[in-house]
Amino acid sequence: MRAAVLHAIDDKKLDIRDDVQTVGPDPGEVLIKLRAAGVCHSDLSARNGGLPQTMPTILGHEAAGEVLAVGDGVTNVAPGDHVIASWLPPCGTCPSCRRGQPHLCFTHVLTAYTKPRFLIGDTPAFGMAGCGAFAEQMVIPSDGAVKIAEDVPFEIAALIGCGVMTGVGSVINTAKVEPGATVAVIGCGGVGISVIQGARLSGAAVIVGVDTNETKHELALRFGATHAVHPDNLAELSGLLTAGEGFDYAFEVVGLPQTIRSAWGAARRGGLVVIVGAGRADHKVEFTPFELLFDGKNMASSLYGNADVRRDYHRLLALWRAGRLDLEGMITQRITLDDIEGALEALGQGEVIRQVISYE
Repeated sequence: MRAAVLHAIDDKKLDIRDDVQTVGPDPGEVLIKLRAAGVCHSDLSARNGGLPQTMPTILGHEAAGEVLAVGDGVTNVAPGDHVIASWLPPCGTCPSCRRGQPHLCFTHVLTAYTKPRFLIGDTPAFGMAGCGAFAEQMVIPSDGAVKIAEDVPFEIAALIGCGVMTGVGSVINTAKVEPGATVAVIGCGGVGISVIQGARLSGAAVIVGVDTNETKHELALRFGATHAVHPDNLAELSGLLTAGEGFDYAFEVVGLPQTIRSAWGAARRGGLVVIVGAGRADHKVEFTPFELLFDGKNMASSLYGNADVRRDYHRLLALWRAGRLDLEGMITQRITLDDIEGALEALGQGEVIRQVISYE
């Protein structure tokens, strides 16, 4: 089959190969024929070393497709089922899962860094986050294959697999934004737009999209923001909208030290700062002990929108069916696997919300 292979961190080009094959499915695993895959900023971060990844690897982790085969012991899906692939599947039995925090399950995450999912010729290769969606087929744990109705378009389903789940989940699961709240969203890419949609769904009265790329301001407004602003003008707008108090909720969706500090500054005393962006392990953010105590603010991690994918994928699809969650509008461009280099470049320049690879 064909796949886009990354041989080493910071390689300038992905290697489009046609001699790739999957490994498995072993017991507890499923083989999926990919029908659509989103190009997510985390793919770019894995390529440049911002997120750890075993090499060589096949990037791509936001995907949907059709089950081709299942390994021994798999009962939740069968060949022919349509599924969304989760890059962070819950095992259901570890301490995190038993505590009701399946988004913190590490069982399958550890396997993703130690078990090759592909062969490139005779060379073992890994799948990003245990997936590898920039290929025509991939093998994942059955826990990560969530069955969906056959009438859901694969492109729509793929978006839910990462960006939409992360963004909307950060609002409804992590922050639990209440009606009438004031919200600032720093970073208006695909995940940031999903945060904005989540805030709109939650009934926030004020939703401010913040981005250095002013072409994204119109997008933020289209998807539910009440205001859009350049970071340099955020303090002035906050003064007008909140009488200088600051926002009830500030969502950081970039993953940089300066944007995390900006989110902290944007939140009111007693407000909540939600970290959604996936930053680098070698970056540092500084806070003084004084401000951490006396500002009375709280900071929360929102890993994958604190999702329980077995529940939340279907919740998001229900909102989409009801016309309350715009997923079609998030697809900036439909591409093929041969276009992946241009897609990553455009993503790095902040020019797109989501490009979706179609394997139809």
